Amino acid sequence: MPGQILEPGQIEAAANIPPFLHLPEPDLFSHRARRLRSLAANHPLGAYLLLMAELCDAQQKLLDAPPPLPGPDAQSQARSIEHRMPPLGFDALVRSDAWLPALDALLACYRPHGNPSVNAALAGLGEADGGQRKAWAIALLNGQFDLLPAALVPFLGAALQAAFSHWLQALPSERLAENASQTLCPVCGSPPVAGLVRHRGKYAGLRYLCCSLCACEWHYVRVKCSHCESSKHLSYLSLQRDGTAADKAVLRAEACPSCQGYLKQCYLEFDEQADPVADDLASLALDLRLGEEGYLRRAPNLLLAPGSTD
Repeated sequence: MPGQILEPGQIEAAANIPPFLHLPEPDLFSHRARRLRSLAANHPLGAYLLLMAELCDAQQKLLDAPPPLPGPDAQSQARSIEHRMPPLGFDALVRSDAWLPALDALLACYRPHGNPSVNAALAGLGEADGGQRKAWAIALLNGQFDLLPAALVPFLGAALQAAFSHWLQALPSERLAENASQTLCPVCGSPPVAGLVRHRGKYAGLRYLCCSLCACEWHYVRVKCSHCESSKHLSYLSLQRDGTAADKAVLRAEACPSCQGYLKQCYLEFDEQADPVADDLASLALDLRLGEEGYLRRAPNLLLAPGSTD
């Protein structure tokens, strides 16, 4: 509680508790766009990464000047926090109309450069009514990619990310606490897209899982599967590039033999510009390798439909 006087021993104990949250910066999407443009150079999927960079620019515009996005009321948030439940539980919010203005705003400001398939996808989203949009969004956030056109995924996902990141910024972060499942976001209940191993200040050496939806980062101990929570026989796989040693790779996948799942992790000490969403998109070759070895991707990237880069 504020103003509480800690006794000797309590002080040392408090000092050893890792910070639970690391919240994204206000320029979250601008940073991601810069990273995507950097990764696009000489990349086999360079055109796709540049397209996603433009989409992230549009997301930043929404975050800087959002349309009216009425999130859950303060009493509902307080009850959720009191009962250690996600205060921005995605299922209820996506079934409401609260996030739809973000999609309309994205469609109004995003102007791709003459890509017919992109224009067709945007037209389809623009023509769909609210009920259809919500049905697609529910399917997307529940991982039911076969229930919506693959071409819609990045643009629907981008609008949802912008809305939930906006709501995250308005939350009283000092009151957020761990929920029952440490494998899901404590803010919205979504799974992580990747992990970040931080390297500066009080966060140095700590792993944070980054939410695929709202971009909240929460502490999760290292060498522990983020899906089944097993700590046995985990392995770390990376792509060899430019002679970089495997233990110096910026991005590595933590693979778990217990559940046959994996999660990618960015090590900021080797590149502090790394971004969980951008670096994931630029490392799909690693997904192919892991798939060949029998591992399953457990982490969604809302800017990419599985099996498609169209």
